[in-house]
Amino acid sequence: MLLNIPDLKTVKDMFKRIYLMLVIGVALACHAAPRKPIKVAGSNDLQPDEQESIVCKTVAELISNYNYKKVPLNDSISEVIFNRYIKMLDEGHNYLLASDIADFSKYKDVLDDDVKSGNLNDVFYIFNVYQKRYIEHVKYSIAQLANDFDFSQNETFVYDREKLPWVASQTEMDKLWTLRTKYDLLNLKLADPDMAKDKETLKKRYDNLLSQANKLNNQDVFGAFMDAFTNAIDPHTNYFTPSNAANFNIDMSRQLEGIGAGLNIDNDYVVIKSIVAGGPADKSKQLGVDDRIVGVAQGKEGEFQNIIGWRIENAIALIRGTKGTTVRLEILPKGTAVSGKPKIVEMVREKIILKDESAKKEIKTYQSNGKTIKIGIISVPAFYIDFNDYRSGNPNYKSTTHDVKLLLDSLKQEGVDGVVMDMRENGGGSLMEAIELTGLFIKTGPVVQVRDSGNQVEQDKDEDPSIAYSGPLAILVDRFSASATEIFSGAIQDYGRGIIIGTQTYGKGSVQNAIDLDKIPALHDRVAEFTAKAGKVSTGSQSTFGQLNLTIAKFYRITGNSTQHKGVMPDIQFPSVIPMDKYGEDTEPSAMPFDVIAKTDYTKVGDFTAVLPQLKQLHDQRMAASASYKYLLDDIADFKKHDDEKSIVLNEDQLKKQREADDKKSFDNENDRRVAMGLPALKKGQPKPTNEDLDFLKKEAGQILTDYIGIDNKFTSTTGGGLGSPANQ
Repeated sequence: MLLNIPDLKTVKDMFKRIYLMLVIGVALACHAAPRKPIKVAGSNDLQPDEQESIVCKTVAELISNYNYKKVPLNDSISEVIFNRYIKMLDEGHNYLLASDIADFSKYKDVLDDDVKSGNLNDVFYIFNVYQKRYIEHVKYSIAQLANDFDFSQNETFVYDREKLPWVASQTEMDKLWTLRTKYDLLNLKLADPDMAKDKETLKKRYDNLLSQANKLNNQDVFGAFMDAFTNAIDPHTNYFTPSNAANFNIDMSRQLEGIGAGLNIDNDYVVIKSIVAGGPADKSKQLGVDDRIVGVAQGKEGEFQNIIGWRIENAIALIRGTKGTTVRLEILPKGTAVSGKPKIVEMVREKIILKDESAKKEIKTYQSNGKTIKIGIISVPAFYIDFNDYRSGNPNYKSTTHDVKLLLDSLKQEGVDGVVMDMRENGGGSLMEAIELTGLFIKTGPVVQVRDSGNQVEQDKDEDPSIAYSGPLAILVDRFSASATEIFSGAIQDYGRGIIIGTQTYGKGSVQNAIDLDKIPALHDRVAEFTAKAGKVSTGSQSTFGQLNLTIAKFYRITGNSTQHKGVMPDIQFPSVIPMDKYGEDTEPSAMPFDVIAKTDYTKVGDFTAVLPQLKQLHDQRMAASASYKYLLDDIADFKKHDDEKSIVLNEDQLKKQREADDKKSFDNENDRRVAMGLPALKKGQPKPTNEDLDFLKKEAGQILTDYIGIDNKFTSTTGGGLGSPANQ
C-alpha cells in the first residue's frame, strides 16, 4: 500500500522536477493522434477516448523518468505487459482460443510504443475479442440448459486450466463449456433435486453474467490494461481510475464525505444495505435498510438523474460529495411496488468516520503462577491518516497513531499487564504514521531510512520524547503484514522494544507517492472540459483523470537491512496459514531485490536475546500438547491439498459422497476447534453464536507475552527505563 513521505526533502525536489516536466510533456499528450480503432463484431465494441489516451501517455512519461527502478519502455517490457494483460483477462484459459492468442502476438513488441504515444486501440481490440468470446460462451451455456444431462457418467471437469495450452478449436471450447454448465447444474442439483427449478436458477445466473458484461465500460478496460502496464514495471506502481482513486483515499483516511449509507446493487436497483450511526442518513430518520434509491439530484434545485440499472460505483459517485453540500434522493421504501411514487429525501453531506475499519482494543486474561494477567490486544487494520485534515492544521485529524494512543490510555486505566499489537493482514499505509506509531513506544531516535533513485539516503526519526506505553509489548504479524507494518515491527525489533510473533512478513520495501493527475498543470486546465464532455455532474467525490501511485524510493531498517523480499522475521514463529510460495514480494517477478545500506546511529532500549530461548521452549511445549495447534497444522495441510486440485468429478453419486464427507469433516473439525478453545460444540443446523473468538493464534500471542511477564529476568534495559515492568506504564 501507499507510503507517503511528506517531510522527505529529496522527494519534494523530485516532484518539483516531475511537475515541471509535465507542464511540457502533457501538453504534447493532449494532441496525440492514435491509429484508427479496430471494430469487433459480437462485442460491445468499447473504444478508448481522448482522456484515457492523455492519461496513458502521462503515466508512461512519469514511469519512464521518475520510477525508482528506471525501467526502459522497450520491446522487452512490452512483452511482459502483453503477457500480464492476457493473463489478467483470461488467467484460466477459459475464454480465448489459441487462434486469438496467435492473432494478438503481433502486439507483443508494440505495446511499449502504444503507451508512449497514448494509442490504446490495440489494447481495446484485444479486450473486445475477449468480450466477444465471453459473451459467446455464456450464451452457449444458456442454450445448453435446454438439453438433458446424464450425471451418472464418470466425466471430469478441469476448472483450473492456467497451465494447460490454449483451447485449439471452437469445438473443443464448446465441450469445455458443456462440462462447465453440467458442473454448475450438478452443484445446484445436489442442494435441490428439482431440475426445472435448478435450470431456471442457473439461467438467471448466466443472464446476470451477461448483464454485468454488458455494463463494462471503457474505464474498466483502461483500468485493467493500466494494471498490467504498471505492474510490469514493479508490483506497487499503480494507476487508479477516478472511482478507484476515491475508494483508495477513503481506505487511507478511514473517512469519507457523503450520507453515511452502505450501498449495493439488487436487480438493477441501488439498495441501502447499512446505515452509519450518526451520519446524515441516520439523522434524517427517512431512510432504512433495503430502501431503493432510484434518483439523485445535486443541491436544492438540481435535476434528478434516474440511476436504475447503473453500476454501483457510478451511483456512489453521484451520492458522495463534499461535506456541507446538499444531495436529494428519490427513494422507494422497502416493500413499495416498483410502480410506486418515490419519496424525496434531502440531506447535507458530512464527513463520515469508518469506525468499524479503525484500530480496536480488547482485553484477554491469562493465569501465570497463580496470578491473573491482563493482556490488552489492539488490532490495527492499516496505517491510515486523513491527509486533508492534517494539512489544514486540524489537531484532531483521524489517524492510526491518534486512535492507538487513545486505546493505550484506556488500557492503562484498565490495568493491563502487557499489550499485543495485532498487525496481521495490515498491508501498510502512511509512512508518517508508521514513524509516529513507533514513537508511542520509544523515546526518540531513527525509525526508518529512505533511499531515493539518486542514491540519496534520508533518515526519518521520532523526535517526540514522550512515551505513551512503556510496559511489556508484543507485535503479532503474518504474511500479509506489509510495508508500513514492516517499518513499525522492524523498528520495534531493532530497538529491542518488543517481541515479534507470527510468520515472516510480506517483504514490501518500496515507497510510493500519490500523484493526483487532476493537479498536474496541463491536465488541471482540462478538468472542466472533460467533465462537461462526459456529461458528469461535479460532486467533489472523485477526480477526473485519476491517480498514480509511483514508486519513488526504497526504505531500509535502522540496521541498514532492506525489508524488500525478506520482510521481518519473527522472534517466535508460527506456521503460516497463508501460502508463503503464493503470496509475498519474493513471488512477484517484477519486484526489486534485497540489499543493504549503512546502519544508522541508534541505541537499543532492550535485548530479548537471553529470554527468547525460554519463551520459545514454553511455546513449543504448549504447542506439542495443544489440540488447537494440531488443528491449525491440519488446516494448512488441507488447504495445500485442495489448492493443488485442478479438476472435479461430474458423477452425481461420487460427488455427493465426496461433498457429504467434506461437509461432515468440516462440521466435526469446527466443533473440535470450538471444544479446544473452551467453547461448546454445535448441533447440526445450529447457528454459530455471534462475537465468539476462535482466533487461536491471537490467544497464543497473549500467552507468550504472559510467559514473558512471568519470567523473573526481564530483558536488559540500556536506558534505565525499566521497559519490561508492567508497573512502569
